[in-house]
Amino acid sequence: MLRLDGLSRTYPTGTQALAHLTLDVGAGEIVAIVGGSGCGKSTLLRLVAGLDRPSGGRIELDGEAITAPHPGVGIVFQEPRLLAWLTVAQNIGFGIAHLPRAEREARIATALERIGLAGHGGRWPRELSGGQAQRVALARALVARPRVLLLDEPFSALDAFTRADLQEHLMALWEDSRPTLLLVTHDIDEALALADRIVVMRPHPGRIGTMLSVPTARPRPQPRPTGTPEAEALKRQILNVLRPARQQMALPAAAE
Repeated sequence: MLRLDGLSRTYPTGTQALAHLTLDVGAGEIVAIVGGSGCGKSTLLRLVAGLDRPSGGRIELDGEAITAPHPGVGIVFQEPRLLAWLTVAQNIGFGIAHLPRAEREARIATALERIGLAGHGGRWPRELSGGQAQRVALARALVARPRVLLLDEPFSALDAFTRADLQEHLMALWEDSRPTLLLVTHDIDEALALADRIVVMRPHPGRIGTMLSVPTARPRPQPRPTGTPEAEALKRQILNVLRPARQQMALPAAAE
């Protein structure tokens, strides 16, 4: 279990990015975090990844405190960040070089098949489309079989068709080992399609506004059930939480 207990982060400038955030995420659970700009979503992921230190509170993974980058926690960013001097297969296997060669090659081959690039392990990152590069980034993160995978808007720069395709690839990869996923997204439909729970955050300082469960069982039918009455009701609840924060952020501009 991933536990965030009273998590706060205040920057040296005095800006309070997060305040007293508490959240428990179960093993294999997919939790989406949505909220407007400035509500601390990316700050939260950086803290869980061990890339930053909280000003207060504690982060634990299965009872072990996380105070630095942890081998049980992987992260995928908005950009693929592939290593240009390594092939696709070498990029995917970059974090599992310590494994025996046969196991490493088997994992890479399975990952390539899962992301639809079987037979293309010898290609270079420059030869890939944006969607293909992000598939490789997902495979690289999951091939190490982390207990927790953090995703910071990994599909936001892609067109709608490629985004939907990559969401399916993500779920196919997730099925192999079912890690805990913590997904930051601005797309409410994406949150409804992928998550078991949705955390809606409020800004100034960043905190949880509400948490909602997505009742649709897995495997979820295709097309994704984001147009059902239940999904539309959840979307309205999310928007009702987000709307006051967006209006508050717009007030200074309106006054000008």
